[in-house]
Amino acid sequence: MDNKSQENIGRLDQQKPMDHTDRSWLSKLGPGLITGAADDDPSGIATYSQAGAQYGFSMLWTVLFTYPLMVGIQVVSARIGRVSGHGLATNIRRHYPAWLLYFIVALLLIANTINIAADVSAMGEALQLIIGGPAQLYAIGFGLFSLLLQVWIPYRNYVRILKWLTLGLLAYVATGFAIHIPWGQVVKQTLLPEFHWETAYITTVVAVFGTTISPYLFFWQASQEVEEQLAHPGARPLLEAPEQAKANLKRIKIDTYIGMGFSNLIAFFIILTTAVTLNQHGLLDIQTSAQAATALRPIAGEFAFLLFSAGIIGTGLLAIPVLAGSSAYAMAGAFNWANSLESPLMSAKAFYAVIIISTVVGTALGFTAIDPIKALYWSAVINGVISVPIMVVMMLMSSRLDIMGQFCIKRRLRWLGWLATLMMALAVAAMFVTL
Repeated sequence: MDNKSQENIGRLDQQKPMDHTDRSWLSKLGPGLITGAADDDPSGIATYSQAGAQYGFSMLWTVLFTYPLMVGIQVVSARIGRVSGHGLATNIRRHYPAWLLYFIVALLLIANTINIAADVSAMGEALQLIIGGPAQLYAIGFGLFSLLLQVWIPYRNYVRILKWLTLGLLAYVATGFAIHIPWGQVVKQTLLPEFHWETAYITTVVAVFGTTISPYLFFWQASQEVEEQLAHPGARPLLEAPEQAKANLKRIKIDTYIGMGFSNLIAFFIILTTAVTLNQHGLLDIQTSAQAATALRPIAGEFAFLLFSAGIIGTGLLAIPVLAGSSAYAMAGAFNWANSLESPLMSAKAFYAVIIISTVVGTALGFTAIDPIKALYWSAVINGVISVPIMVVMMLMSSRLDIMGQFCIKRRLRWLGWLATLMMALAVAAMFVTL
């Protein structure tokens, strides 16, 4: 084959990955869908269940309110990754003081590890509810399975598994339709909610905000955009290949809108299900997702109980790799390590070591005397503390010419991103006031 023919084939190979017209709409979904679904982890399920059990339909408004805020800030994180070709930690290391980066990464590692501990324990308890047996042994199994997903399966195959795992969250939609719901009352109280100006109510609202807008999601989606670029031959950072911008920025927008919409749909139905069942039967004190499933059983029936429990396992299998992976991306970016889920283990040893250590330590915490409820509470506090500075830095980065070039975010997205940052700052302030 002559050089000219080889050049033509190479040119075609470079163009093909950027042609989204011949791909199904499902194939265009990836980082945004997975990020949104991972937001509804077992710890999030516990938070939403508690909100529904304590305050019924009057907490449903939070899901509608946070949706555009989630979309705005996650689109910003995705664009930073796709435009620059680097994750958030790498960009912070290159353009901001080292102390800020190390402060953020250290707290992110702590919060994510505690979250992993809570999620693994919740999955073990959920499987115990369904089939009996030792919950801690199941927790170890889930932790090891999650490790296998990330360490031994190449990114292209791994991301397909994560996409299918998102379907597990539909169990919560099915649970909602397995019980009687007064839809007229639901719509009225969602659009015209009753606010309770008391400490417990404000704390619950803050918890929902903190669960919905979490720092690990920012790091994950930005890094997954880099992974998507590396996984497709011919794809390059948009700063280097502006001709690829139109298709990719459109894909990011669609992916994130659908992913965050899916996330909030599931959250809505978890709050709704527990409001209809637990709240209306006076069961207000729900601390874990497994407690919520157990409380549902005598009220909503065996089918609803099984769906709710299975959903805990499905979303946990999705969330644990995202939590451990976001920690690894943050550490790798901070210390300039090789990092990609497409790389073999020996080619990115430090990156995979963080994934392994985070998952193992998180799983091991379930065997200690640490109170998982208190640990999860302090994890939420840590997430709140670091979310605001991360969001501020992201918004500043997204408007810098030296990082984004001609792809600096436009006015509408800039306003939405800063609004999300302001709302999160107010939520964190309220959290400290109510401590």
